[in-house]
Amino acid sequence: MKIISVREHSHYKDKAIAYFQKSWPSVLPVIYEDCIAHSITAKNVLPQWYLLEKDGNLIGCAGLITNDFISRGDLYPWICALFIEEEQRGNEYGSLLIEKAKADARASGFKYVYLCTSHIGFYEKYDFKYIGQGHHPWGEESRIYEIALD
Repeated sequence: MKIISVREHSHYKDKAIAYFQKSWPSVLPVIYEDCIAHSITAKNVLPQWYLLEKDGNLIGCAGLITNDFISRGDLYPWICALFIEEEQRGNEYGSLLIEKAKADARASGFKYVYLCTSHIGFYEKYDFKYIGQGHHPWGEESRIYEIALD
């Protein structure tokens, strides 16, 4: 099992773009292409994009970004786009990506990490706490969770 930081391993850029686009087809393809491509040479610590590789195959992804298209601009960074291939679910592989994002956020001096989702029950298993609702530009709401980085 290997977690790949696309910023640290820029030769994964095109694979990362394609994988995020495939994993999140409801997001305009140009969003991941633009954000991942520019993250490699970003002047700041964010955004970060991660791939999860098992036996040479990509099985998951996640990001650590400044805002996940949510109204709470006062909160950051955000874990976003967490995805594990369906046949790999149930093995807690998502927790590996969550822990990597938390470690990078902590190393960058952040005290909390946030995420927004419609899922109830999943992130609570990893000690995320529900703190309220947030609003997306397209009119939907999402639950907002936070976790302290001790």
